[in-house]
Amino acid sequence: MPPLIDFKDIQEKLSTQFRPWQRSFQFWVRAADIYTGYKVFQLRVSLVKDVEKQEAMWERQHEFAADKIYAMCSDLGGFFLKIAQIIGKPDLAPEAWVRRLVTLCDRAPATPFDTVKLVLEKELGRSIEDIFERFDMEPLGSASIAQVHRARLKGDKSDIVVKVQHPGIQDLMITDIHNLQAFALYMQKTDIKFDLFSVTKEMEKQIGYEFDFKREANAMERIRQFLYENNKASPVVVPRVLKDMVSRRALVMEYIDGIPILNLGDEIAQRGINPGGKIAAAAKQNILKSLTLAYGQMILKSGFFHADPHPGNILICKGSKVALLDYGQVKDLPDKLRLGYANLVLAIADRDPVRAAESYRELGIDTVSKCKNEQQELLRLAETMFDTKLPPGVSMLQPFSEDSSIKKISVEAFPEELFSVLRTVHLLRGLSVGLGINYSCAEQWRPIAEEALYLAGRLKDTDLQTKSRRRRFFSRFL
Repeated sequence: MPPLIDFKDIQEKLSTQFRPWQRSFQFWVRAADIYTGYKVFQLRVSLVKDVEKQEAMWERQHEFAADKIYAMCSDLGGFFLKIAQIIGKPDLAPEAWVRRLVTLCDRAPATPFDTVKLVLEKELGRSIEDIFERFDMEPLGSASIAQVHRARLKGDKSDIVVKVQHPGIQDLMITDIHNLQAFALYMQKTDIKFDLFSVTKEMEKQIGYEFDFKREANAMERIRQFLYENNKASPVVVPRVLKDMVSRRALVMEYIDGIPILNLGDEIAQRGINPGGKIAAAAKQNILKSLTLAYGQMILKSGFFHADPHPGNILICKGSKVALLDYGQVKDLPDKLRLGYANLVLAIADRDPVRAAESYRELGIDTVSKCKNEQQELLRLAETMFDTKLPPGVSMLQPFSEDSSIKKISVEAFPEELFSVLRTVHLLRGLSVGLGINYSCAEQWRPIAEEALYLAGRLKDTDLQTKSRRRRFFSRFL
């Protein structure tokens, strides 16, 4: 008797095989709709001469497009949730986009608990009941690659967090990235004079690392140790890993008690504190100071840094202490790029266009320009890409506006490895805008950049502006 045909099994296999094609089709249909919508609108708005009417039309168009972008990122999930995190910032995207996309943080569909249980028991080699005294079935949050659950180990009094990877997510995200790369190639040839393809290639490399939780655990411990060794008190809290409970798809770490930075305003209001008063302002200043110091040290002093400081990865703890979560995306800059970027930081802090141009060449950023004031535009471009400060009178920076340096200077080649620095600075700028603080990370990082160049033999005592500055960057922080 011939074996019975399992039609359900065949259906599941066909569904798995065709799913990447279905996602690709959905992406291109939706992306084309959003893109052509803007192109048609540009023609319509060009016929209107009244500036106020134009602004009102643009606002309506952005709101209309924001709903479509939100629907695409929410429906497809996966990598598009990360795209929403990247572009959904007040310094980079229209306000209407930000209002919609910011709500997608930690909104990925959760994997059912039965599946989580199977993954965990396979990865840790024991049943959940044998390991945990308590395990919350509802996740604390679910992101594009994994979700986290609060739990407590048997015989322990402290809570821990268990991070579990969504099954089958890797293949879908790789499909998403390849589609985005094709779209980036088209955009850089038609609309945006920037090497977007190299940026997406680096994103592909970084995302690939995120699927290995053993790598993430090692990165977390390395950064934690570096920050504690180089400061009297670490500027940010880094969770401690339970080393004997780490596998490729499961990661157990200490639980950090705090509120998401996006909820800071609500928390201040609930405590009866005046949001515009001195207490709130001091708390926000301390938060930004801690993050800026931590990132300056990681990028310029170590070269090994947390490369994903979006709001969903930042908690505010008691006493305005800052906790930095999720070390799936980290970057280890080669010394050549680390020192080249340190040189660019000095150029931006000193507003030195000659030094900025030299730094571009050292970093391998190739530009083409027909501007009369090319060096000044190169400095403006450096400030747009690698500093957090907004120009006087500007409440929101639009890197791809008609007046932007990116429109005047074509970036023909951009080192893939530098994208993580670019993204980190832009995320810090988004946080500063959200907190209502306009500051220059380049100015804050200047002493650390000088120290890096001095120790590498590229600066001499006479190159440092004051003796007090020498003392300051050699003294321990905080």
